[in-house]
Amino acid sequence: MAAPLEKVPGKAWVVTFAGTAINLCLGILYAWSVWGAKLTVPKLPDGKFNEAMIGQSMTGIDAGWTYLSNAQVATPFSLCVIMFALLMIPGGRIQDRFGPKVGATLGGLFLAAGCIIAGLMKSYIGLVIGFGVMGGIGMGIGYAAPTPAALKWFGPHRRGLIAGLVVGGYGGAALYIAPLAKWLIASYGLSGSFIILGVAFAVIVIVAGQLLAWPPAGYVPPPARKASGERIAVTTQTSIDWPAGEMVQTWQYYALVLLFIGTTQSGLLIIAFAAPLATPLLGAAAWALVSFGGLINALGRVGTGMYSDKIGRANAFTLNCAISALCLFMMPSILASQSVVLLFIAVGIAYWQYGGGLALMPSYTADFFGPKNLGFNYGLVFIGWGLGFFMARLGGTIRDITGSLDWAFYISGSVLIVAVILARVAKRPSAVGEGVLTPAA
Repeated sequence: MAAPLEKVPGKAWVVTFAGTAINLCLGILYAWSVWGAKLTVPKLPDGKFNEAMIGQSMTGIDAGWTYLSNAQVATPFSLCVIMFALLMIPGGRIQDRFGPKVGATLGGLFLAAGCIIAGLMKSYIGLVIGFGVMGGIGMGIGYAAPTPAALKWFGPHRRGLIAGLVVGGYGGAALYIAPLAKWLIASYGLSGSFIILGVAFAVIVIVAGQLLAWPPAGYVPPPARKASGERIAVTTQTSIDWPAGEMVQTWQYYALVLLFIGTTQSGLLIIAFAAPLATPLLGAAAWALVSFGGLINALGRVGTGMYSDKIGRANAFTLNCAISALCLFMMPSILASQSVVLLFIAVGIAYWQYGGGLALMPSYTADFFGPKNLGFNYGLVFIGWGLGFFMARLGGTIRDITGSLDWAFYISGSVLIVAVILARVAKRPSAVGEGVLTPAA
């Protein structure tokens, strides 16, 4: 094995930021509420939804489209999440076997085709097939490529930061896609917005994907060192690269899946309804909350990744989720107060926690089970992200029945508390013959 380098090569950072660019396109999922707000039936003066308009045709530039119920609007989003999570598994296998370029290119093509189909079909079924199924497939395969490739270039002391930078692109996508989608819908209609974005994203993902690469054979990431130059021991990460078959036999694997469900469900609830939550206070400027959330989502990934490298994954998870749970329990009161400032703070914390979870979980997986098989192993852990979709769908149903999301907030906050308890007891597994990483002689 080659001797460790003093610093990572420039190629490592090229791979990292190419991955960020790819995720900036795949993150169209996080701007869904902009389309959802346009598709949902309008409210009556008493605040209830005008159910009589469900299925009625739109006019003008959106002729051919029909109004949908809250539950229908949530379905393509939820289905996209499920497909995303399921395709992370074969996507991870593609990355591990054929390399990240193949996965990124294939993902970009599926995403483009899905957006174009959604735009051309102009229907609920078109949204389900195009955005929900094909878009989810593209996101799953494409998302599985950049993070494992980037993490292979860096030591365990930088896993949180690098994972945060790569997945930060996915979270930050809403920052620009939300206002862009709003403008495209106004200028070219629902169909035009899907088609234009689909084509643009395909080009960007395929080009950036060609910059992804694994380290050369024998590459050893530079270790963490003190100011004196002495190597710092790493004792919280495994020194064994677990194959998937052995990983799924440990209880810690299922604990990571449950942690992923916990951190995901609350974030997806807020993401799915960010624009509708802001509409009573901001009107046509409701997209601003979505864009703000996208910024905080991205910052939460990088920020959480950085301090998780310092204070540990479990402590970072506990900090994020406990504060977010408190905000969810307070959300009904915040909405009743009609305070724009408090709404932005609470939604911002929810986005930070959610984004932080997506930086923590690949690092958690590498810490527990090693980086070599991370593509496939993380794909299996990522099932938890897909299972977290239930809260967005449940939130839509609760809103249809009660006219508000109050009970969805209470349920979501309770799930976060359970996840915090689990994070405090979950420790990495020990393999037979595993030694502790020690300082270099």
